Amino acid sequence: MEALMGLACILPFMLLSIAATVFWIWMLVDCLTKEPSEGNDKIIWVLVMIFLPAIGSIVYYFIRRPERISQTGQ
Repeated sequence: MEALMGLACILPFMLLSIAATVFWIWMLVDCLTKEPSEGNDKIIWVLVMIFLPAIGSIVYYFIRRPERISQTGQ
C-alpha cells in the first residue's frame, strides 16, 4: 500500500517532466525548421533554449513564435 502511495505522489511530477521535455523539443524543432535564417536570430534562440530550456521555450512560444507567424505565415 505504501508503494502505491509513493507512486501516486511521484506520477504527477513524472508526467509534468515528460510534458515539459516534449514541449522543449517541439519548440527547438520549430525554431530550427521554421525560423528565418536572417542574421543571428535562429542561433540566438537555439542557444537560449538550450541553456535555459524551460524559460527559453516559454518565451519563444509566447513572444517570438506569434511574431514569426504573422511575418512569414509559418
